[in-house]
Amino acid sequence: MTRLILATRNTGKITELRSILTEAGLPHELVGADAYPDLPDVKETGTTFAENALLKAHALARATGHPAVADDSGLCVDVLGGAPGIFSARWAGRHGDDQANLDLLLAQLSDIDDTHRGAHFACAAALALPDGTERVVEGRLTGTLRHAPAGTGGFGYDPILQPDGETRTCAELSAAEKNAISHRGKAFRELVPVVRELLG
Repeated sequence: MTRLILATRNTGKITELRSILTEAGLPHELVGADAYPDLPDVKETGTTFAENALLKAHALARATGHPAVADDSGLCVDVLGGAPGIFSARWAGRHGDDQANLDLLLAQLSDIDDTHRGAHFACAAALALPDGTERVVEGRLTGTLRHAPAGTGGFGYDPILQPDGETRTCAELSAAEKNAISHRGKAFRELVPVVRELLG
């Protein structure tokens, strides 16, 4: 059984990818980066989601000697030219302050009417092997940004993105509903044939 390392300590992401790989019938053992406590954090210096995902995947594959999967994702707002994009987690200046990021973005869009509030969540998922082989796939979830947050599920910008064809925000969907349509779910499912091709 091949060990596959997921470049995150986020248990939700590990559970999500493990279930996708299991549903696809892949036999690989999936562990998170927390299985290797001495791993250094990787600086995300890329200018795209794909570059950042590859940076993390290659660093982990080199450090552990095992194939590694990493992802990078964020919110891209049409009228902001795709921002916050790769800066989504630190849009308000401090990494991971969801409320501050949300408040700042809503303030920036306060005078934008509904017809111009298009946006999408994007996710790039990368697989890197210790020999340097790499593949990247992408997934996206398009929708419209609400004027005020709604829902208590999810995280980040979930309370303000209403997916196309939905009347609820991502934060109002159940975990199963969100995983079925999410950018990360789509990217991870796109990764399955890649894992099968490169790892068997």
